[in-house]
Amino acid sequence: MSKIFTTVFYAFILSCAGICSAQTQQALKLPDVIVKMLRDAQIPEDAVATKVVRISDGALVAAHNTAASMQPASTMKLVTTLIGLERLGPTYRGRTEFSTAAPLSGNTLQGNLLLQGLADSDLDWRSFQIMLQALRDQGVQDIRGNLVIDRTMFQPPRTDLGAPPFDDGPEFRYNVIPDSLLLNMNLGQFDIASDDKSTSVRMTPMLDGVTVVADMALIETGCANWDDGWKPPTLTRHNDGGVQIHLNGTFPKNCTASTELNMLDKNEFAERLFRSLWRTLGGSFSGHVIESSDIQTATRVLATHQSHPLAEVIRNINKPSDNALARLLYLTLGARLGRMPTLDANTLNRVGTLANAEQEIRAWFAEHKIDDIGLVLDNGSGLSRSERITPSQMTALLMAGVRSNWAPEFLASLPIAGLDGTMRRRLPDSAVAQRARLKTGTLKNVVALAGYVPDANNELCVVAAFINHPLAVSSVAEPILDALIDWVSKSKTESTWALPLSAYAGG
Repeated sequence: MSKIFTTVFYAFILSCAGICSAQTQQALKLPDVIVKMLRDAQIPEDAVATKVVRISDGALVAAHNTAASMQPASTMKLVTTLIGLERLGPTYRGRTEFSTAAPLSGNTLQGNLLLQGLADSDLDWRSFQIMLQALRDQGVQDIRGNLVIDRTMFQPPRTDLGAPPFDDGPEFRYNVIPDSLLLNMNLGQFDIASDDKSTSVRMTPMLDGVTVVADMALIETGCANWDDGWKPPTLTRHNDGGVQIHLNGTFPKNCTASTELNMLDKNEFAERLFRSLWRTLGGSFSGHVIESSDIQTATRVLATHQSHPLAEVIRNINKPSDNALARLLYLTLGARLGRMPTLDANTLNRVGTLANAEQEIRAWFAEHKIDDIGLVLDNGSGLSRSERITPSQMTALLMAGVRSNWAPEFLASLPIAGLDGTMRRRLPDSAVAQRARLKTGTLKNVVALAGYVPDANNELCVVAAFINHPLAVSSVAEPILDALIDWVSKSKTESTWALPLSAYAGG
């Protein structure tokens, strides 16, 4: 009886092994619909890497080039936001402080006012004005010292200085490089309006000594694509210290549009905004605005602003795919939790906050038994030509995300297919519309998707898909990845012989 049982058992195992092998081989093929679309687009299959895993049992639904280290574009924000949540917690808040060691004599502050940036993600100009109003409410009217800006939470304090432009649009929001004092994102809002004959422009907030001129030729075209004729703005500096911003290119007749532009160095922006708002509030200031890394300890905090909790901030990162906020969170990880040993100031300047952030990310990967071979980190936003991740690493991270203590907060940050964020116009007629939660990624030659998709049995799957190729323009590659998501939604893959979840952690 024992021999019969043994024989049957081994026969059963061999049979199952054959089934598993067949299922694995089948899964390693791209779906036929994707193969055809790639062929039609003249994109080779080796330019695509994808992995789809069912969450409930770890069953492999689809896989292709799973160990390929690919440019992820903005899907890299999933790494930064999940690990940020897990390390800092959903209630973490950055902040900004006004403080001083100087005495207040009557309504005069007899010394320096310190403005300290502590990775506040929400410090818009209105919040800054409220902080200044708090100074006025405490009796401060005349400031006899300097306004000293402290950005030393991150090392070096200004990674934007000397950095080459990422592309030909350095003036736009997506290219803002953050530091620990991200005042109004260093952006002005430019509201442009035209009639048949002329164009006007208004900048908000008003900056001391800054004017704007719309040097834009009016053309007969629709307003929907008003920025087709955009040319980089230019600055003219005058002898009296004033600055004139010139908007260049063409603009449609009878059109209104708005855009945000990063046109001034951060210290100049801070100074001109401070002077303008402080004067509006009835204050006077006879000093200078300086940035210093040699900060004397301030004895009194005069005003504080706190950001929204991190659980809300990551929604503002992932849904609209905000690069500056993602980079700010990445740096915050390095500043708050960097695993470097205790360092003196000189060594810290040499090692840097970015290096600390990378160590923190890799430590999290190791703790979750995710192989980091092929993972390349730069700034945590995906707005980089060097950042890389494999489909296996991304799906393992997403698996960890759905099992995290903060899974509800993490999933709530992702764009919903056909509904909001960067997925609002994609897959509106698919079975996953208003159900799949997916982070998009787009760079020149890169299109990516990663997130959570229910299959035909309403089983939730994690999906990571990347296309890296010169022909991978959005209009061509996005429909291919959308078709993959649609295929997953129709999948009824049955597998009772899935590998253990730990087997999907590496390449």
